[in-house]
Amino acid sequence: RLTSLSLQPVITPELVQGRVHLKCTYSHPPSEPQLQYVVLWSRLSSPGEREQIHRETTLESFSYVEMDGTSLRLGDTVFCTVTAFTRDTSEQQSLPEDSKGFYAGIKFLPESLQIAEDGKEHVLTVLSTVPIACPGQDDSCKITLQLSTKDLGKNSQLPGPPNIALSTCQVDLLQAPCSESSCAAATVTVTAMTDFAQDGNRVSHIRAEPVGQRDLLWRAHTPKDVKVTVQDLPTGNCYSFTDPHIITFDGWRYDNYKIGTFLLCQSVSRVFEVHVRQWDCGGHRSATACNCGVAAR
Repeated sequence: RLTSLSLQPVITPELVQGRVHLKCTYSHPPSEPQLQYVVLWSRLSSPGEREQIHRETTLESFSYVEMDGTSLRLGDTVFCTVTAFTRDTSEQQSLPEDSKGFYAGIKFLPESLQIAEDGKEHVLTVLSTVPIACPGQDDSCKITLQLSTKDLGKNSQLPGPPNIALSTCQVDLLQAPCSESSCAAATVTVTAMTDFAQDGNRVSHIRAEPVGQRDLLWRAHTPKDVKVTVQDLPTGNCYSFTDPHIITFDGWRYDNYKIGTFLLCQSVSRVFEVHVRQWDCGGHRSATACNCGVAAR
């Protein structure tokens, strides 16, 4: 038996003749020049279980497998296991060494979000861990993803009103050189809806689906949803009523008997303001004004 050779198999994505492949590379020990390798490719079929998809005996210190959309699909977590043999006899062999699991497909970072109803924007990155192919002359090298949200509310069977807002409903993953486990990336911002309701913490999902794809590899791929937990925050209230009495957010009270259009409320951090129009409703008996119109954005 050969000693542990520290082969250190690593999986990287690569385009080969316009098709998405995974490449397993491993170290060739200089002290053992006459070696051949058995490379076993497998995918995670269920938690803790693997399914063999390809086996190869080679003299090279690398091995390729194609993401063909059938035996190996986007969304799979892939492993390569390498065993070294001496060329003259198969009896002397090294211990098999596993690569780390490589997730091939589109994913979100972070994989889940916890945000609050405070108006803040949170950046969500959507990326592809494999390169974007150009299937034909008339196709641009990109994957278009349609983004959607689903609010699960307190009862997952009954979707509620929108609980989160996205900065865009569609993003493009453009072909780029692969680096640091990303071959294409785009960002979207997520904001919790301020719903003025004491409705507790709620859960929403963000989904990305490839659209307009003729390539089966991408068309059949739906990435894992992002779970977004929205923390409910108490809502401030202000009032203008009757002739008009005004109560501000912090409880200050005063009256405004004047006629005209007034800026009642304006946010300094986001696009939100309320205008109110007041007219004379007291006649000759008293100088009294009443609300007759409101405009808000």
